[in-house]
Amino acid sequence: MRFHYLLLASIVIGSVSCSKKAETGSEGDLKKKKMIARADSLELPTEYVAPPGDPLSHHTAGYAKIMCSAVFITGLKPEFAAENVGYFTSPYDQRAKVGKPEIDWNRKSVSIQLPNGIKRTAIYVGDQGCVTLPEGIDSLYYKPHKIASTLPDGDKTAWPMGEVLGNASLPEGVDDEKLKQALEAAFEPADGLTAAFVVTYKGQLIAERYGEGVTRNTPLESWSMGKSLTATLMGILIQQGVYKLDQPAPIPEWQGDDRAKIRISDILHMSSGIRIRAPQDPDYDPSIGYPDHLYLYTGGVNSFHYAATRPQQWPPNTVGRYRNTDPVLTNYLIRLAVDKPGEDYHAFPRRALFDKIGIRSMIMETDPYGDFLTQGYEFATGRDWARLGNLYLQDGVRNGERILPEGFTKFVSTLAPAWEADGRPIYGGFFWLNGEGEYPVPKEAYYMAGAGGQFTWMIPSHDLVIVRLGHFKGSAKGTDALKKAMALLVQAVPQHQ
Repeated sequence: MRFHYLLLASIVIGSVSCSKKAETGSEGDLKKKKMIARADSLELPTEYVAPPGDPLSHHTAGYAKIMCSAVFITGLKPEFAAENVGYFTSPYDQRAKVGKPEIDWNRKSVSIQLPNGIKRTAIYVGDQGCVTLPEGIDSLYYKPHKIASTLPDGDKTAWPMGEVLGNASLPEGVDDEKLKQALEAAFEPADGLTAAFVVTYKGQLIAERYGEGVTRNTPLESWSMGKSLTATLMGILIQQGVYKLDQPAPIPEWQGDDRAKIRISDILHMSSGIRIRAPQDPDYDPSIGYPDHLYLYTGGVNSFHYAATRPQQWPPNTVGRYRNTDPVLTNYLIRLAVDKPGEDYHAFPRRALFDKIGIRSMIMETDPYGDFLTQGYEFATGRDWARLGNLYLQDGVRNGERILPEGFTKFVSTLAPAWEADGRPIYGGFFWLNGEGEYPVPKEAYYMAGAGGQFTWMIPSHDLVIVRLGHFKGSAKGTDALKKAMALLVQAVPQHQ
C-alpha cells in the first residue's frame, strides 16, 4: 500500500532561528578566529565599497517581493504571509517599521510605503514570477513572456514524468510502520510549520504529506536550494561542451585583470574570492551597513553587472565563503552562453532541464533586467524538488539521456578544497555536505538547502531523496522535526547494496 497523506494541522505561531550552521561556545569561537586569521593572511589589497541606498528601503523591497510571491505564486493569505514567510531579505523587525502591504489584485502587485512616503513595489509577471521594481521606477527593463512546456498533462502521466502514482505497493523491504512514524515526526510540532514532505526510494514516491492549505501542486519558497538548481544548469552547459569546469570564467568585466584567473570550478565551490559582505561571514559586522549578499536580491539593479564589478578579496580557490556573488556569476555565465547563439534565455531551463525530467511548477524569478536570481528566488513543489534530487541519484541521467556530464554529481558532492582548508567539511559545488554528521544520515549524503528550513536530501547509500519545505517562521523547530524524520527513514528502507 502507498501512503499519501494530507495534513490539516492548525498553524501555531512560534519563534524562529534563521541562522544556519551556527556554532556556539569556546570551540566554535576558536574555529571562527582561526578562519578569520587565515583569511586575513591571504587578503588582497582591494577596497570594499558598500551597496548604495537606504537599508530600510532594500529590506522593504525584499518584503514587497516576498509578499508578491507568497500571494500570487503560492496562494497564501496576505496576513499569514506577512507573519510567517521569507524573513531572509526582510527581517520581522524591519517589517514593523513600514506600512502594511498593499495588494493590487488587478495589477497583481504589492506595494509597501516607507516612513518617507516612498513606496517599494513588486509585480507578478507570470512565468518569471514576481520582480522588484527599482525605487522610483514603475516598469521593468525587459519584457516578461510565457514559457511553453512540451510536457503532457501531468494528471494523466505516470510518475516520475507526471503526477499519477498508480496502485503499486511499497518496494520490498520498506518498513511500513517506520514510514508512518517518519511522516508524523516531520510535522511535529505544528509550529514547525512544515508545508511539504516528500520521500522517494529507488525513484519511487513512497510517502508525502502537506500542511494546511498546501497540496502537491503548490509552489513554495525554496530560497538557496536554487543555488543547486543553478549548478545543474551550468552542468548542462558543460555536458553540451559550452564550458569546462577547469576553464577560467569568461566574465567580460574580468578580462585584463587578475579576476580573469578565476575558474568556473572556483565559483561553483563558493571560493571565487570576490569581495562582498554576507551575514554568514565569520567576521560579519552589521554596523558597516546593508550586505551585498542581500542587495543582490533587493537592489533593483542589474545583478550580474553588480556581482561582476566587485573586486577580488582573496586569490581564487583559497578561502570558501557562502556569498551570493558566486551563484549570481554562474547565472551570468549561463546567460552569456544562451544569449550568444540568440536562444531564448528565459526558456533555457525548461527546454534543457525541466521538460526532460518532469518538472512543471518551477518558477525562476528575475531582477528588473530579466536576469535569473536563482541564488534564492525560485518556487516549486515538493515533488519537483524530488525529481531534481533523483536526477543526481541517477548520476545525471534520465530516460536514457545524459543530462549532466559524467562525474558532475561527484563534483558537487565532494568537499571543496578551500572549505577543507578552513576545516569545514560541509560544502561542495553549490550543494551542502553532511561531513560533520550534523544530520542523522550517512556522512556521504549531500543536500540542497535554503533559508527557513528548505531541504532536498540525496542519500545514495539508501537510494533515498527527502524533500522538506516549510514556512520560514517555523525554521528551527521544522529542521529539528526533519532530523527526527530522517533518522526514521534510514531505518525504514534497506541500505543500498
